[in-house]
Amino acid sequence: MISGKARLAGILGWPVSHSKSPRLHNHWLALHGIDGAYVPLPVAPADLAEAVRMLPRLSFAGGNVTVPHKEAVLELVDKVEPLAARIGAVNTLVIDGEGRITGRNTDALGFIFNLKEIRPSPAAGPAVILGAGGAARAACAALIEEGVAEIRLVNRSIDRARQLAADLGGPIVPVEWSGREAALENAVLLVNSTSLGMTRQPPLEISLDRLPQDALVNDMVYAPLETALLAAARQRGNPVADGIGMLLHQARPGFEAWFGVMPEVTPAIRDMMLAP
Repeated sequence: MISGKARLAGILGWPVSHSKSPRLHNHWLALHGIDGAYVPLPVAPADLAEAVRMLPRLSFAGGNVTVPHKEAVLELVDKVEPLAARIGAVNTLVIDGEGRITGRNTDALGFIFNLKEIRPSPAAGPAVILGAGGAARAACAALIEEGVAEIRLVNRSIDRARQLAADLGGPIVPVEWSGREAALENAVLLVNSTSLGMTRQPPLEISLDRLPQDALVNDMVYAPLETALLAAARQRGNPVADGIGMLLHQARPGFEAWFGVMPEVTPAIRDMMLAP
């Protein structure tokens, strides 16, 4: 039951109708018997500043931020946590009792915890990341925090890879797209953070012949859940981590901040999220 004292959270995006976050958070609320609700908040870019200002006035405990607002919201919060500032994007808002808004980024945590479900030490050696967008920034930041010795950042625009490396610092080595297969030599982790291989997107063209068979392969895409990259990796014996796990794990810290309970990621939760 939802009462007049229900705690509120939601997700700001444009569009936002495709988001799976309301399904996930409302499932956790019901599971834990919490008086609360999590709602979609379709906010056009021109209305973002006003919408963020209104959240405390409407007694929201916080919310999530998705495309295209993750970078713009940095300038609209009262405080930005260091990891979010380093990544240059906010995906979680937490509002305190005084109405002050803190911007966090839990994508990096979601990324690393998803990998740790498969391998406790996912970054013990060289990592290869395909792409240099927001998802790649979060992945690089997470791996730097984990102490990985080398991150080979492969992107179709080498200038964008170099800019990301300059922004984050650390052991990031920009690699030309033509060198993506050579970059797989002696890697322990391969991550696709691009949209290549996603439903209705061009395929990701890469041979895994030079990738060690014990390297962990992660595709951040979850539509389809089993991408061609993961299917090829699984066929040759590599352990794989799909994209839905990152979505689930990044949601946990926000839920705890808003509703006071740290939820678990279970096989049943995965099945529920993947249901039509």
